Formats: sequence, C-alpha cells, structure tokens
Amino acid sequence: MDFSDDQIERYARHIILKEIGGAGQQKLLAAKVLVVGAGGLGSPLLMYLAAAGVGTLGVIDDDTVSLSNLQRQILHKTADIGRAKVDSATEALAALNPDVRVVIHPHRLTAANALEIIAGYDLVADGSDNFGTRFLVNDACYLAKVPLVSAAIGQFEGQLSTYKAHQGGQPCYRCVFPEKPPEGTVPSCAEAGVIGALAGVMGSLQAVEVIKEITGIGQSMAGRLTIYDALDARFRTLKLRPDPLCALCGEHATIHDLTLHAA
Repeated sequence: MDFSDDQIERYARHIILKEIGGAGQQKLLAAKVLVVGAGGLGSPLLMYLAAAGVGTLGVIDDDTVSLSNLQRQILHKTADIGRAKVDSATEALAALNPDVRVVIHPHRLTAANALEIIAGYDLVADGSDNFGTRFLVNDACYLAKVPLVSAAIGQFEGQLSTYKAHQGGQPCYRCVFPEKPPEGTVPSCAEAGVIGALAGVMGSLQAVEVIKEITGIGQSMAGRLTIYDALDARFRTLKLRPDPLCALCGEHATIHDLTLHAA
C-alpha cells in the first residue's frame, strides 16, 4: 500500500516512530475494528482510532443522544440531541478523517447477531455500560477468535484489560468475573454518577491498546488488569490467570455458543 502525500503528512508522527513506521501505519489503515457503544468510552476511543487511521470502524449502538450524555460523550454535540448516536458518530468521524470507513450497526448487540457482526472484524473494543453486554461481547469474541480490548468506568474508577483466551494460556473476561453481579448491587453511571473526564482517560488508554494490538508493538494487556483510581491519581495493575473452571474457556467449558444469553 502506497501512502498519498496527504496521508504521509497526516500520519507523520506515527510513521517516524520506529515501533510503528510505515509498515505499522499500513496495518492500521487495513484494520477493521468494532467499537461497542458510542458513549462515554466509545467517544474518545472512536476519535483516536479515526485519527490514527484505522481503516474501518464499526460502531454498534441503538441509543440516541441526550443532554445528560454531553458531560462525557464528546463525540456528540448539543445540536445532536435526539439523533441516533451512530449517525452523530459517523458525521464526527468523517469530519476528523475522511480516510476512515465507518460501518454503523444501529441496533443492540444480541445473542442472535453478535457472532455474525463480530466475525467481520479483526478486533473488538468494548465500551458498553452493563454487565450483560460485556459478557455477551466476551463470549462472542472467544467463539469467533477475535481479540477483545475491554474497559469500564464508574464514579471515579476505571478498569482496562485485553482478552485473547482463544489463543491459549490467557484468561477471558469470565475468568476474572465469573458471573454477573445480582441486580441492583452495582449501580449504573446514571444511578451513581461518573466524572466525565474519566471516560476520556480510559477511552484513550483503550485506544492505545487497540493500536498496540493491531501493530504488534509493546506488551499486550492480555493477562493483566489495570485499575485507575482518579481520586488518588493512582494506577495499579493486577496479574490475571486463566480459570480452569471457567464456563467459557475452562477445561470443562459449558458454554459452546450464545444460546445461553438472553436476546
């Protein structure tokens, strides 16, 4: 793939990095990444992936923009209130980088469509805001053999990890969180609140990990979980191990398809 003059200028700061260079930038331009959710995490994530020149960005979200979103969902503007988030996102990403092809999925990810959608991408970045979707994305990525970069935020804390259990020797999301917590025990951002800039921190870190996975540089976050405490301005990283009893990737796995998930 030859770069145009505009591309050489646009991606110059990547190309001069010896770890990325022209070959790494070509990998980014050829990559297809699905972002689950165009909200708090998805906003900075999508913007940085588009700016980096990821060639195809899939965006799945069935929600519309509301005024309360704008405190953290920087992909959208006040004028977008009431619009589908996928439409607002497409417009913003096209304005940022016309090199990028945006594929919209204006519906909820379900057990009926997850495998078909995810199988069309090289990597998935999950920015969803509920445990049900996180489990579904994890299971579909494992079954489709697609790497997953997952982040979550709440109040003043964020979490980030990469899951590639299908490659062997690494944990999946279920190894770390075996079951969804009981209803009402973990409040949503709407119930408990979240500092808006936290979404920017974690979504940006998520974008870095996606770029690393695509280009093959640095140390993968697979097998590690980073936790950011914004109030203490402190990062800590935990080592993760595969769970031999995991229902998805363990020695006696009981999940072999997505039929156990509610549609």
